[in-house]
Amino acid sequence: MPAPARPLRRIEPDPDTVVDASSWPDSIPAVRQLLTQGFDVPAGVTFLVGDNGAGKSTLIEAIAEVLGAHTEGGTSAHLAGPDRGHRSDTSTLAGRLRAVRGPGGRREVFFLRAETMHRFYDYLEESDQESLHPVGYQFHYRSHGEGFIDMLNSRYTAAAGIVLLDEPESALSFDNCLVLGAGLQQMAEQGKQVLCATHSPLLTALPGATVLEVGDQGLRRVEWENLGVVKHWRFFLDAPERYWRRVL
Repeated sequence: MPAPARPLRRIEPDPDTVVDASSWPDSIPAVRQLLTQGFDVPAGVTFLVGDNGAGKSTLIEAIAEVLGAHTEGGTSAHLAGPDRGHRSDTSTLAGRLRAVRGPGGRREVFFLRAETMHRFYDYLEESDQESLHPVGYQFHYRSHGEGFIDMLNSRYTAAAGIVLLDEPESALSFDNCLVLGAGLQQMAEQGKQVLCATHSPLLTALPGATVLEVGDQGLRRVEWENLGVVKHWRFFLDAPERYWRRVL
């Protein structure tokens, strides 16, 4: 059996990179690990899981920028156009990293982040209307979750070999999270690499996925049942009143 496709083999620091652990983002353990050790990107679907502030989105955004995607979402083809020159979310980390790509495979990258997806929709509807799928389709006419799923089924994702997602579950119902997970598995079967930052115990249970916990220890591979978010949800669903008593 041939080895799984890896359009992106590794993200590594520029040789001249100097790490300053006292300043952001180097103060984040996962970022510091990336800048000192690099990151071998697994094949298939990989989830980054951790608390707010652990560095998940910082890593995803930096990798997207290194690969040529706009930090507000899209592909390298969407860097130009109305209001796309202002990159308020540009990462200071990306300039100190470089990508090591695998031989062959589709090199296009697609990046979608829930936080800025509506600005990306605005851009598409204003500058790329004729190429939307289907003709005349407008993502704003769908619900937040429906538009997200439709975007992941669009020609933009279909053309990509690398798909980056930042907290996609924030837009989705339980059923649509299952739909998303099935779609991610299908992407992996097509030879795509998927890197997704998430808080979802549902998504991270996807069979065959690599789960990396992001925290004080940096990045480490963890089995699903040992994830902090899985343990918390199990305890909460068993006795929610115990959690509410702490905060009310």
